[in-house]
Amino acid sequence: MEEKKENALSNTGNFIHSYVQEDLEGKLNKIHTRFPPEPNGYLHIGHAKSICLNFGMAKLYGGKCNLRFDDTNPTKEDTEYVESIKEDVKWLGFDWEDRLYFASSYFEKYYEVAVKLIKEGKAFVCDLSAEEMREYRGTLNTPGKESPYRNRNIEENLDLFERMRKGEFPDGAKTLRAKIDMSSPNINMRDPVLYRIAHATHHTTGDAWCIYPMYDFAHPLEDAIEGITHSICTMEFEDHRPLYDWVVKEAGYTKNPPRQIEFARLGLTNTVMSKRKLRALVEEGLVDGWDDPRMPTISGLRRRGFTPESIRDFCERIGVSKANSVVDSGLLEYCIRDDLKAKAKVVMAVLHPLKLVITNYPEGQIELMDIENNPENEQLGTRQVPFTKNLYIEQEDFMEEPVKKFFRLAPGKEVRLKGAYFVTCTDVIKDKNGNITEVHCTYDPETKSGSGFTGRKVKGTLHWVSADHCVKATARLYDYMMLDNPESENGEMIMNENSLEVIENCYIEPAIEEAKPGDKYQFMRNGYFCVDTKDTTKEHFVFNRIVSLKSSFKLK
Repeated sequence: MEEKKENALSNTGNFIHSYVQEDLEGKLNKIHTRFPPEPNGYLHIGHAKSICLNFGMAKLYGGKCNLRFDDTNPTKEDTEYVESIKEDVKWLGFDWEDRLYFASSYFEKYYEVAVKLIKEGKAFVCDLSAEEMREYRGTLNTPGKESPYRNRNIEENLDLFERMRKGEFPDGAKTLRAKIDMSSPNINMRDPVLYRIAHATHHTTGDAWCIYPMYDFAHPLEDAIEGITHSICTMEFEDHRPLYDWVVKEAGYTKNPPRQIEFARLGLTNTVMSKRKLRALVEEGLVDGWDDPRMPTISGLRRRGFTPESIRDFCERIGVSKANSVVDSGLLEYCIRDDLKAKAKVVMAVLHPLKLVITNYPEGQIELMDIENNPENEQLGTRQVPFTKNLYIEQEDFMEEPVKKFFRLAPGKEVRLKGAYFVTCTDVIKDKNGNITEVHCTYDPETKSGSGFTGRKVKGTLHWVSADHCVKATARLYDYMMLDNPESENGEMIMNENSLEVIENCYIEPAIEEAKPGDKYQFMRNGYFCVDTKDTTKEHFVFNRIVSLKSSFKLK
């Protein structure tokens, strides 16, 4: 077992492993990580990368991973987001066991640390407004100026901070700031704000508090309190690391303090990866909620039909680095195809129906054709599909005046109907406007699939459903929700007006009558589809296309 573990560790492919292995060879016996989302929106595919990294690292090295909500901003947080995040983490296949924590549980501890800093002359109450503070902060090229309130004595600071807690001052009137170095080349160290006043109801503590810690103060304390060994975060926190270390040290957590390690966040083509922008899409009614199947949220991907296995595979394939890059969305689509190709049962579904009548087939006769459920997985067995005189085929599978290399149905042309017979087109029926409404064919009873027929060959095989024994359903076809905007200087994307096509009247073979919300199928030649979990009813199926069968994306 130990030898297998050593082999697994030797094959790890991201730079974080070298840090962890180095630490384990030193003072540490086991690692302890955490996934610390802010409950101010639903998680997206970028968070899935972090979830897989933090929980995956802990599992690989025999450690533990906490789920902790960084709920220090009551104006934007909600229990709805807490519950959705818990559901997403579980769905991805990870278990925090009994280690579910909230930053708000430590509010009293943060306050005690703040008082400690004040008593040691390392924090002060400041009356500067946010705008004035920005002016005093300086720039990357010029040092900042000290606040005129920086040298208040300890007793006055303690009194003011206590009165801030009691709610004696309005929002924005005062802040508590660390006293570090206004000339530091790192702007984050220029007396950063530790506490601000916010008379807002918190989703767990109610109105018990009207002062709330800033993220840069609370987060390192949470890690230290919980005994986190490796605080893995994205690159925008690299410049915050000195402040992270300062808070941990000054709070007194000097034995095996947590180590912050930064990695590049996920960028994905045609995909908005900002929780703020995703929230705007929801609030402006441009999408069907956070779980709209076009959304890159984990709940949206789940509703669309992506599997946890495919997302974990995607996160493993993209790896972890410090260099920012943008991943082709086609890789995510490749991963779901790869996962479903041997799992999903194949059924015949006609999305744009054209009626096909076999004129020489006996009226009222029904044959049950035995067809494999998945050509790549014999263990999924076979099913029986009813074959009758009246069928539906795809409109695109018939052409009255066929172009060169069109191997499907045309006047006088013969094709095979999947798992059934050869048919030859003999006539075309049109309405008064010249639109084709029916195609008439004859069939050759000697050509039945599985009968041992070894005669003539045909190049085209079409899927079909019986017009008398099919299930009517709605199908939703998705394209990328966002498109690149060539006029944008900042790389902003625009919404794709053609990101959703709804087909109200498609017909599917009766094998799907027992399908449940969330079940996944391959619709022959049309892609992989999932039974929608929100809009499907007992009376009517709604299917979301997860992904088409083919893509221009090539795995390197």
